[in-house]
Parts: sequence; C-alpha cells; structure tokens
Amino acid sequence: MDRLLDTNSNSPRYLQLPNVAECVVEAIQQQSATSYELHAWVVMPNHVHLLITPHVDVSKIMRQLKGSTARLGNALIGLTGSPFWQNESYDHLVRGAEEFSRIENYIVQNPVKAGLVEIDEEFRWSSAFCGVGLKSSAG
Repeated sequence: MDRLLDTNSNSPRYLQLPNVAECVVEAIQQQSATSYELHAWVVMPNHVHLLITPHVDVSKIMRQLKGSTARLGNALIGLTGSPFWQNESYDHLVRGAEEFSRIENYIVQNPVKAGLVEIDEEFRWSSAFCGVGLKSSAG
C-alpha cells in the first residue's frame, strides 16, 4: 500500500510543504502527552505513519489529530473547508516485540524507500531525524 502512496502523483501532497508538515509534527507530539505513548512517526508528502501505544480509543486519537491538523493545514494552504485527510485510517494491533521492531523500522525507513533521503536521520519530518527519537523538527 505504501509503495502506491509513495509513487502516486495524483494524490494531494500537502504534507510536503514544510509549514504544513510542521503543524502535523507538532500535533503528533503534543497529543502524545495525553492520548498515547509515541514510539515512531513519519510525515510523508501524502500520508503519515504512527507507532503508538494508545491511552484512549484509537478512533478518538485519529479524530482529534485529523481535525486539528485539517483546520490548520487547510488554513495554511488556503483550502479552508476542503477535505484534507481521507475519511478512513488504517490501524494494526502489534502482537509482539519482533513485529514492533519491524514496524518501527518500516516507519523510519519509509522516506528512504520512497527516495526522499539517503538515510533515515536526514528526513526532517520523522522520529529518526538526527538520530533522536522525539527531537522537535524545529530544533
């Protein structure tokens, strides 16, 4: 599925705009204080991956993240009132340490596999940025 997302030139790529990506990163990190433990994340040009341990219902997490970032993102690109995110989200229950590691690696390697950077630490909109898990992209 991600190969299709990474190579799809027809889908909106609002998240490749630095100010939009930054607002999504800030929302992900801010919401982690109350709604989930954040393990890994990446904001790709047209989709986002999160590896979290939720403290509340995942549908609530997604509703809050999508709602807050859609309002701000649309305002930043001048599309207020237009759909920003797809209606659906894909979630998966991680069933063990090996699967957790595989998914975490997949998330941080997504920008490399998509040809956006050569090594994961170079991708500014990722938990791997500069090799620091939750380093703010502004710092």
